[in-house]
Amino acid sequence: MLRRLCALAVLCLVWFSVPATLHAQAEARIRDLTNAEGAMPVRLMGYGLVVGLDGTGDRAIGGQTAGQTVQSVVNLLRRFDIEVPPNLLRMRNVAAVLVTAEMSPYLRAGGRFEIQVASMGDARSLRGGVLYMTPLVSDPGGPALATAQGPLLVSEGGSATRYAPTIETSARIPSGGILEADLPRPTLAAASTRLFLREPDIGTATRIVTAINGQLGDEVASVEDEGAIRLNLPAGAERAASLAKVLELAVRPDTKPRLVIDGKDGSVVIGGDITVGPATVSHGGVTLSIGDIAADDATPSAGSVRMAIGTPVQKIASALHAVQTPPQEIAAIFAALRDVGAITAEIIVR
Repeated sequence: MLRRLCALAVLCLVWFSVPATLHAQAEARIRDLTNAEGAMPVRLMGYGLVVGLDGTGDRAIGGQTAGQTVQSVVNLLRRFDIEVPPNLLRMRNVAAVLVTAEMSPYLRAGGRFEIQVASMGDARSLRGGVLYMTPLVSDPGGPALATAQGPLLVSEGGSATRYAPTIETSARIPSGGILEADLPRPTLAAASTRLFLREPDIGTATRIVTAINGQLGDEVASVEDEGAIRLNLPAGAERAASLAKVLELAVRPDTKPRLVIDGKDGSVVIGGDITVGPATVSHGGVTLSIGDIAADDATPSAGSVRMAIGTPVQKIASALHAVQTPPQEIAAIFAALRDVGAITAEIIVR
């Protein structure tokens, strides 16, 4: 009896020594779960040139395989009254790229936002490059709403092995975009009419309505459907304060088990306690078998991974990495496990 009391005391000590943030980590603010009506993010795109590469740019040679990169450089030089015959240009230090961005509709002129850059040609790497000033539009052929430029930041993730080569054909520019003019934006009245759940779920919507009505009074909020909540906020100056109070309320959303796989470097992120049922998957040079096996047989070997039924997903991912399974094959194996019903979680491949 004394031993049980001591064990219980130790468990209580461990529990209360954990920071409060860990106990409440399942809760989230309403602002993190919803978008206000009319507050859709603005997506921009553009075509640009990355310069200053160390011989890793597009391998287009003027006069032989002259492509969009050569023609783009010719057009760029013409703006500075410089005429260079295309057949004299060799584009090893330049790469044609697609530039994309997403920003808030409430951003004002002069505001900055992050830029994503991806190679469009056969450049081997964008590391060390600088994006030349690129106009960004919301629709092809539309007016330029913003511009982007600056040095590229290439992720350090990935592997240099022949099975998983380092991915350096995409990059980002933190604060590399600048909004050139104010955009039409929703008014506060329109933005506070309804809240749209980023992940529609009737349970989460009901909890949000209960939290709002408990704080501001009955009939302030109502469930319109599993993806929308209607608000009846007071008019006038109190509307902004009421909306701010609503967005700061914390609720516990219904969470779904998810498995996020990075198709570039093979990273596996698991949300929730996910185990795998019986199945056998052969893909590429790897065979994964989930079944009734002894513990001694669970050691992975070259081209073969055997695990017991109910093995956590993280352990299976570690075993696949141990036999040097390429990232694309890891993603395909887990997708196949979901298709046969061995995994019930949602799988997202990025």
